[in-house]
Amino acid sequence: MASKSKGGIGETIKTVVYAVLIALVIRTVAFEPFNIPSRSMVPTLLVGDFLFVSKFSYGYSKHSLPFSPNLFSGRILSSDPERGDIIVFKTPRDNDTDFIKRLIGLPGDRIQMRQGVLHINDTPVIRKRVEDFAYHDEYGRTSFVSQFEETLPNGRTFRTLDLTPRGQDDNTQAYTVPPGHLFMMGDNRDHSS
Repeated sequence: MASKSKGGIGETIKTVVYAVLIALVIRTVAFEPFNIPSRSMVPTLLVGDFLFVSKFSYGYSKHSLPFSPNLFSGRILSSDPERGDIIVFKTPRDNDTDFIKRLIGLPGDRIQMRQGVLHINDTPVIRKRVEDFAYHDEYGRTSFVSQFEETLPNGRTFRTLDLTPRGQDDNTQAYTVPPGHLFMMGDNRDHSS
């Protein structure tokens, strides 16, 4: 009876170790779970939403591995993202925090907000007013805010919010995206870095 019990415990431990190893491999090379912590992508992604992010869509970097070990530089098996993709990334200034934003500007693009309208290469992005969005703040209050449908030059369509019409970020200087960089924006334009 004792040997049968030891065999059962040993098999259980072996099964748990295999399950952990398989989960680590899947998380490292295939998919990683994320929980949305901020309002920057509302209405597309809400605070508390849980999603799995494909790790192989744009290739692998050191940040694809747990603890971001400095094993190699750049990307391997890389492919270019497309304007409008939602991407999880780390910024050059903050290699610890994961950001999730929409890709708006490609290298060489000129990006500017003018009277609340996104301009790419001096051309306004098509922006159509749609129904108001029921916005719930962190205190449980509900307000209805302006919601728009934007269509990027490549035809990708998504919704954005404008919580503060004529806000401080509705008119910006033009920004030219440097080579090797991307310009990201949240869909909740007034609450996104």
